[in-house]
Amino acid sequence: MRSEKMGPIQPWWRVRMVWLVFGLPAVVVVASFITLGVAIHGGDTPLSHAAAADSTPAIPAMQARNHAATARR
Repeated sequence: MRSEKMGPIQPWWRVRMVWLVFGLPAVVVVASFITLGVAIHGGDTPLSHAAAADSTPAIPAMQARNHAATARR
């Protein structure tokens, strides 16, 4: 028995809370599959050891950042 204060009974798809409870997790699942697809098909090819050895040596981050700051002056 339903009281008069609660109003008429609505179908489940008309209740906003249902869309929050089921809709938001569904959006997260779809987004995770899209992210998985991008990760699988859009990955970069790794460098071979020979190509990595031929490249210039890496500069430490602090040295490179400080060098860039002094070049702008």
